[in-house]
Amino acid sequence: MSTYKSLLLAITVLAAVSCNKTYDPWGNNGMNQDPNQNWNSGGTTPDATDHEASGVTIEDEASSEDNSSNTTFGGIITVTFNTSSATISGSVEGVTVTKEGAYVTATNEGDKIVKYILTGSSEDGGFKLYSDKKQALLLNNLTLKSTTGAAINNQSKKRTFVILEGTNTLGDCNVNSDGDYPSETDSEDMKAAFFSEGQLCFGGTGSLTVNAVGKAGITSDDYVRFLTGPTVTVNSSYGHGVRGKDKIIVSGGTINVNLESTATGKKCFSTDSLACFVGGNTTLTNKAGAGTVDGEVTGAAGIKSDSKFVIQGGTLTITASGKGCKCISGDEKGFFEGGTVVCKSTGANYGSSNSGWHGDSDNSVSSKAIKFDGNLEFSGASVTAYCSSHEAIESKGTIYVSGGIISATSSDDVLNSASTMTISNGTVYAYSTGNDGLDANGNMIIKGGTVYAIGCGSPEVAIDANSEQNYKTYILGGNIIALGGIESGASYSQAVISTSWTRNASYSLCDGDNVLYSFKAPASGGTGLYMSAPSLVSGTSYTLKTSATVNGAENIVEGILSTGGTATDGSSTTVTASTSASGSGMGGGGNQPGGPGRW
Repeated sequence: MSTYKSLLLAITVLAAVSCNKTYDPWGNNGMNQDPNQNWNSGGTTPDATDHEASGVTIEDEASSEDNSSNTTFGGIITVTFNTSSATISGSVEGVTVTKEGAYVTATNEGDKIVKYILTGSSEDGGFKLYSDKKQALLLNNLTLKSTTGAAINNQSKKRTFVILEGTNTLGDCNVNSDGDYPSETDSEDMKAAFFSEGQLCFGGTGSLTVNAVGKAGITSDDYVRFLTGPTVTVNSSYGHGVRGKDKIIVSGGTINVNLESTATGKKCFSTDSLACFVGGNTTLTNKAGAGTVDGEVTGAAGIKSDSKFVIQGGTLTITASGKGCKCISGDEKGFFEGGTVVCKSTGANYGSSNSGWHGDSDNSVSSKAIKFDGNLEFSGASVTAYCSSHEAIESKGTIYVSGGIISATSSDDVLNSASTMTISNGTVYAYSTGNDGLDANGNMIIKGGTVYAIGCGSPEVAIDANSEQNYKTYILGGNIIALGGIESGASYSQAVISTSWTRNASYSLCDGDNVLYSFKAPASGGTGLYMSAPSLVSGTSYTLKTSATVNGAENIVEGILSTGGTATDGSSTTVTASTSASGSGMGGGGNQPGGPGRW
């Protein structure tokens, strides 16, 4: 089975089975049990993590103050660039516009909200703005490249609407040995090819391409928001792609960010606060890797959020190929509440601890698909994650899955939490080629949903809790396939079937003529196959069919896992359910995530 190609296939959520149906292939017993009930016969109550919502609500863009159509403008000034000069037309009381060659400066000292239309072309020009009022920049088939600094340098701290019409291109210039643009001064920031002190709100129906060769592509010292309509592409050689200091919000549009390998330690999206996706189609490609920046080892990332990360809608696709480059990295909590996320991390680990380590240090940075210092909540998104060198998904807190789909593959632990991992609903497919499928350094609590976990082999297992610290795995409900076994000492509140398996084989677990579920075994994995479902009855025999033809099945993970239907042909083995399964070994002991380190 291909590790990543299979994950990119269409993923279909298992439809809820109506209670009016006469046969429920998954069963419903135990699905709503109290997670704090004393499940351990030894008397220990598992630390069941309560689900938490992000609490983030983004104002609807139709009525938002970020939408330029909700603002009344007091005048229009048009700047037409022409090679080495510029023509200025229109006037507004209180606004002064000056030019030097094709470098234009507008200063608004009046009380009007002005719309500036920028059009034409210059390979040696720029636009600079001072204002105590909000304003709009309407880019209409504009090509503007500066040879002294930023193409657009907005010194206004007020909201700026960026309205795109036609095809637009901006570019900056190289920096000097001090890292400054030639025209940069100590008294004014100029941090990107398109720089703004205030909020930047992108709208319109046109496109903008920013080619940054000196610093970042687009930067606001406040926030950046993308609304429905525009197409924005940022290509950056040495700096971040898009940086919104206070937050970045993608409500709509098509956003493409590409960082070159020379952008050491840089991020496609960077924010000191919230990163939120509620719509749109965002594609981030980071070829950069970790390295020494300002005397410190710093990692690269597709998205780096110093506060919450939230996705509630839209499509987010991230590819990270540099050493020590993560797809998504957050210092606080991550909430996957809706939308579609595809993360692919193919870079090697960076630094002196590339072998046998499971966290970052002062001299090393790991490559991961998704990594957060805080808790991770999956409640409705479709998440595909792949990492060739380290964990696919890691939380230095807890992981709670209450909905959606996670489909992940890794050479290390696929899902790893520093504390409790709880799965109450949704679907989790986790395939490790070199470690545990699911690894909790606290308790592992599965009380609902669908789980197909694959571990690489002894001492690693498919489902692992930190038994060395007196934690354990609790199977309280849910539909579970553990290829490679469940760590010994697990507590079962529903029946389980334990048997052997064959590589690359297709299996169907049947109750009479009905298929409970069908799944494809990988090309590698640990010994032992454990299967559990609420509908299994201890002491009852079932049929495990190999290479059967299944008709009427419903896909959960395309080509990997399905439910329902009937199975014909193939070979059959009789298996018996029991609640006395003892697990398949001690597991790997849980790979302890490191400290905050170099994320």
